Amino acid sequence: MERFRVFRSEHYKNKLSNLDKSEKDRVVKFEQTLKEQPFSGKPLGYKFLREKKFGSKRILFLVYEEHKYIFLVTITDKKAQQQEIDLIKTSLDIYKDELKEILNDI
Repeated sequence: MERFRVFRSEHYKNKLSNLDKSEKDRVVKFEQTLKEQPFSGKPLGYKFLREKKFGSKRILFLVYEEHKYIFLVTITDKKAQQQEIDLIKTSLDIYKDELKEILNDI
């Protein structure tokens, strides 16, 4: 089975940098798992929009199955979760463009 490639949005990178070491370690381990199991976590209304809980936080990410890409969008808490999900749903083109830019740079 072909492995997926995992990419981080700028917003996600900022959120990740604010986590403590043990949380960062858990997140990085999960990112590695996604390469083999891209549909880990819980679907959020669409097969390609998913969340993974860790502690009181959630990682929200998009799965681009046709290209074998995972795009990590944000890390949020329960309180802001629905707002973030709604924002992602209305910004799918923006995330696709951001991912294209990342891919052009590599």
